Amino acid sequence: QVQLLESGGGLVRPGESLTLSCVISGSLSRVNAMGWYRQVPGKERELVANIITPGPTNVADTVKGRFTISRDSAKNSVDLHMNNLKPEDTAVYYCQVRGYSGGFNVFWGQGVEVTVSS
Repeated sequence: QVQLLESGGGLVRPGESLTLSCVISGSLSRVNAMGWYRQVPGKERELVANIITPGPTNVADTVKGRFTISRDSAKNSVDLHMNNLKPEDTAVYYCQVRGYSGGFNVFWGQGVEVTVSS
């Protein structure tokens, strides 16, 4: 069974940095995409950044130039590096993996809170 374990959230001040990490456990025969979404109360979950395999890396315009996404094959993780954080980045961040484990599935992590406040 595939599970996603997220870590790295917390409370930071504007301008500071955080790195979110999502470790993937379980067996995936193929990964089509891995990435991060975020959601605030009353709004739909939105894509922050993802890596398509094979294919491009997508980064939302709202975070372009501040956030980067990377994949660590040794750790089997996907990390979101967030710099120059702004109050509007406050949200619950979710890791998502799309791939094949006994058929095509979309897997979600439990979510990690990021709060940016002075």
